[in-house]
Amino acid sequence: MEKSPALFSTLRRQFEHWLFDVPEEIGGRALRWLTLPLRYLYALLRDLGRGELGLRAMSLVYSTLFAIVPVIAVAFAVLKSFGYHRELEPVLFEFLRPLGEQGYTLTNKIMGFVEDVQGTLVGTVGFAFLLFTVISMIQKIEASLNFVWHVERPRSLARRVSEYLVVMLIGPAISVGAMVLLARVEASAALTRLSGLATGDAGTLGNAHVTPYVMVVALFAFVYLYMPNIRVRFGPALVGAVFGGVLWAAVGAVFTRIVVYSAQTAAIYAGFAVVLLFLVWVYVSWLILLLGAQLSFYVQHPEHLRSGHAEVPLTGALRERVALAVMYLVGERFVAGGPRWTINGLAERLDVPGTTLDQIVSALQQHDLVLDVEDDTVAPARDLGAIRLDAVLDAVRHEAPDPRRPAPRPVPDADAVARIADEALRSSLGGRTLRDIITSRG
Repeated sequence: MEKSPALFSTLRRQFEHWLFDVPEEIGGRALRWLTLPLRYLYALLRDLGRGELGLRAMSLVYSTLFAIVPVIAVAFAVLKSFGYHRELEPVLFEFLRPLGEQGYTLTNKIMGFVEDVQGTLVGTVGFAFLLFTVISMIQKIEASLNFVWHVERPRSLARRVSEYLVVMLIGPAISVGAMVLLARVEASAALTRLSGLATGDAGTLGNAHVTPYVMVVALFAFVYLYMPNIRVRFGPALVGAVFGGVLWAAVGAVFTRIVVYSAQTAAIYAGFAVVLLFLVWVYVSWLILLLGAQLSFYVQHPEHLRSGHAEVPLTGALRERVALAVMYLVGERFVAGGPRWTINGLAERLDVPGTTLDQIVSALQQHDLVLDVEDDTVAPARDLGAIRLDAVLDAVRHEAPDPRRPAPRPVPDADAVARIADEALRSSLGGRTLRDIITSRG
């Protein structure tokens, strides 16, 4: 039994070698195209098996239980000003449709709670509680998607206030308005006739009821594009949204059948059955959303398919190279008078994981070489002529003092060699500064 983990690890490495290290002479381009979808499937299954996505989905389930009524209450208040507040109930039911008859019960109860909230708490201290709950929910979603996108730092406080307000105020109006529009288009006579010409059944399109699934894909795409604290391209976001929407619809159909055939379970748990089914469905929905986001990340950054969320080891030489590159890019932008770099922008420019780059930027910041500004941008901490290149290397070679870091006992001869190497490195740079290499370009 003790050899099982080692055997599994060996088999996994061999499979990864076969999947990712295909020699050119074996299959060429055709084999690479054949293995490409297998790489994405393997990466998603590996990440799912590691458990981090499941844990974050479970955390979002807890947040959903805590925030579902306040979130709907805030959306209800926003939509009421547009005259579409009654359309919120069918939107909620579409999400709970896989629960079958229990979905009707839950929808009615939740909307009843919302009506009570609207009548008693809004306009009092309760409104502050509602707002806090909704913001906490959105913050938890952002944190989960930042994890998927390897983003270490969340939005600044100022950006959270402004951008979360956009989600709370504009999101419900756009979602419900789009669903109403899609429902009208779906039921239009022209589309019905077109559907009948194509399939021989004039009622096919209406029976298909595609509006909820189109809305799920659109909602997933909005979340993938807007919520992570990094620039997500539209193409990868759409791929992940379509994957997530199709998977959500397929799993929902299976879940509906499970609910229908789980009468014995309902009898055992009595009144708690609807709560258990609701929790399971919310968990599955969040997990599907995170899987779609993970696919979007891999489509935009296929170089991470092999490593996933595993820690990427950096050699000392690579850390020094990245640190010098960061300082050069930040200084060059400062001299040119252009907009400051963000950490995520630097990560994309250098093609380095955001979590790894954040560690290097933090080391530079601890040595007073860069400033992490409130708007999530990076700026030089002092005049470029006062930033010596050897100080940049020292920042990643010698971390700032930390009482938690072990201090090895001295070995005089070995320590003397290390000092000689440091002095040789400093002397080889000849006191050059960051301004020297920026102004000497070309």
